[in-house]
Formats: sequence, C-alpha cells, structure tokens
Amino acid sequence: MLQLDDTQKAIIETVREFVIKEVIPVADEMEHRDEFPDVIVEQMKELGLFGLTVPEDYGGIGESLTTYALAVVELARGWMSLSGVLNTHFMGCYLINKFGTEEQRSKFLPKMATGEWRAALAMSEPEAGSDVQAIRTKAVVDGDDYVVNGSKMWLTNGLRSSLVMTLVKTNLEADPPHKGISMLIVEKEGGVAQPAPGLDVGKNIEKMGYKGVETTEMTFSDFRIPRSSLLGTEEGQGFRQVLDGIEVGRVNVAARAVGVSTRAFEEAIRYSQERKAFGKPISGHQAVQIHLAEMATTLEAAKLMLYSAAAKKSSGERSDLDAAMAKLFASEACHEICTKALRVHGGYGYSKEFTIERLYRDAPFLLIGEGTSEIQKTVIARRLLEKHKI
Repeated sequence: MLQLDDTQKAIIETVREFVIKEVIPVADEMEHRDEFPDVIVEQMKELGLFGLTVPEDYGGIGESLTTYALAVVELARGWMSLSGVLNTHFMGCYLINKFGTEEQRSKFLPKMATGEWRAALAMSEPEAGSDVQAIRTKAVVDGDDYVVNGSKMWLTNGLRSSLVMTLVKTNLEADPPHKGISMLIVEKEGGVAQPAPGLDVGKNIEKMGYKGVETTEMTFSDFRIPRSSLLGTEEGQGFRQVLDGIEVGRVNVAARAVGVSTRAFEEAIRYSQERKAFGKPISGHQAVQIHLAEMATTLEAAKLMLYSAAAKKSSGERSDLDAAMAKLFASEACHEICTKALRVHGGYGYSKEFTIERLYRDAPFLLIGEGTSEIQKTVIARRLLEKHKI
C-alpha cells in the first residue's frame, strides 16, 4: 500500500476537495462547449499546482513525481483536460530543472512555478510521430542565433503557452540521426495575441474527446532564436532529453487513466444501484455484478502499477520499463473500464446527460498520448531483452 507523509496527504485532500467543489459541477457542460477552463486554471495557479514539482529554491513546492501523479489522478477524476493543461507544463519544468543551465533555471522556473508562464512540448510533426528521429524541423546557426524552419503537430497548450520545448535537428548529417537532435526553449512573445515573428500557431484542432484543452499546430518560418535558448550547453542531447521527459509524461498519462477509470467506476456502481430492471436494481443482476467486479479489480491493478512507476522515477532510477508498463496497462484498463461503465448505463450511457458519455470519449486519447500502446510494447520488449540478455 502507498505510504504518504502528512504534506502529501494534505495536498491530495486539497486537490480532491477542489475538484468536488469547483470542477465536477461544471465539467460536463464546459467539455461539451469545448471551452478552455480559464477560471479553473486560475484556481489551479492559486493552489500551487503549476509549481508542484519545481524546487523550493525557484519558488515551487518541491514535491515528488509521486505527489504530482496522485494530484493528476484527482484532477482527471473531475475532468481529464485539466491534467492535460498541467502535463506538458510539468514536462517543461522537469526538463529545464534537470538539463538546463543555472541561468535557464533562474530565468524560467520561478515564473513557471506560479503558472504565469506555462509550457508546451513540440515534438511530433506531420510526418514524424512515434519515429522521433525522423523529425525535419531544423535549426541552423547564424551568428548568435539559430534560424528555425519546420512544422510541429499536436501541441497541447500550444495557444496559451509562454514557452515551447521544441525538438529540432541541429546536425542534419549526424549518424545515427538522433545524435543531431537538440532541444530549444522557444519563447512566444505576447503569447496568443502577439506571437513572435516567424512563428505561427494554428487554431485549436477539434477532437472527439479531450476537449477544453487546446491542441494546435506550430510553424517556424526563418524564426530567429538566441543560441542561449539551447537546453543545456551541448547540441545533440535533445533525443536523450525528450525520452527522459516522456517517461514522466507516461506516468502522467497513467495517472490520468486511473483518474478517469475511478470516475467511470464510481458512475457505474452508483447508477447500477439506482436503475431498476425486472423488479430490482440492476446491481442485483449477475451480469452487471461481473462488470463491476472486473472494473474494480482492473482499476486496483492500474493504481499499483502507477504507484510503482512514479516511485521509481522519483527515486532517480532508470524507469523506462516501469513507465511504459504503467502507461500501457493503465490506458488499456481505462478504455476497458469506460466501455463496461457505458454498458452498465445502457442507452443512457450514450446520452450527453450522463458523465460516462464524456469519459468514454476521453479514454481513447490515453491509448495514443505519449506513445501508442504498440510503441509501449516495443519499449517494454526491448528493455526486457536487454535486461535478460543471455
């Protein structure tokens, strides 16, 4: 069982109460309108959630990945999109804190801790998703600047972010290709209203689910950025940096999956006791009881895998295997649990009047975000073969 200290317990209880009071009553309506939750995000700032893992020296709370994951579970239980607002921001904080120079940490982290500056991650491209080494966006040195050209896709927080952790090729001839990949900290002057010259942020992409949180394209056309914007001090480290960041992103996705699954199960077990069929609550019918038992058991297993992966990553140990396993299992479990919860609701589950309709549309995103299930299985298999090599 997960052991939490008093500070962790207080943080999680505060987030839980916030979600119950401020999020759950409005989430369905806002999601249906695909409305960005400005007021809720401001409240999240006041709670200190944007700086939850930022070290205290830079104005944050200095908590562990485990604490962050548990907070994400609570947020996703209310509305998964809120955890999306945090995810790429948190990855940006993590990358700058771990790989950035002291100048970069001092410049960015204090404002990121308050949520005044929020981060996005630009990794995927129109022709490069899972195959990160195939990116084409390039940054060429010109005096004291890089000149950046290329296109990025699927930027969560692309519109409202103040800075974008951007993966680029700084050496087109590198062999293997990943040695020519670097990461730049791209500042967006003025954000939505006044993007920087040479930087075009597309409109929000309409999605099946995961609404409210923005998802955009981003295009660089001779965009100039100071060479000091290179994350760290050495080119060619971007591939390693982003893989490290993706591990914490995968823990985030596993946490989202646990949160959405928890809510789906709660909705199903409540509804099963209220809805009557054949003269008794449907919870009295064995077919429904089997669904409930399977949902609860699968959810418990997903929680344990999440806790294990978060704890290992927090300790600084290599955790690519654990993060991939947790993300794979929890996301697949979430899809299964939401489907069964919809079955328990019957026809009402297909109606927008019931929360399970929203959860059912959100769940498939988790099968894709931070790497598809197929990619997770590839990562897992490679790591196992490396670990058990004969």
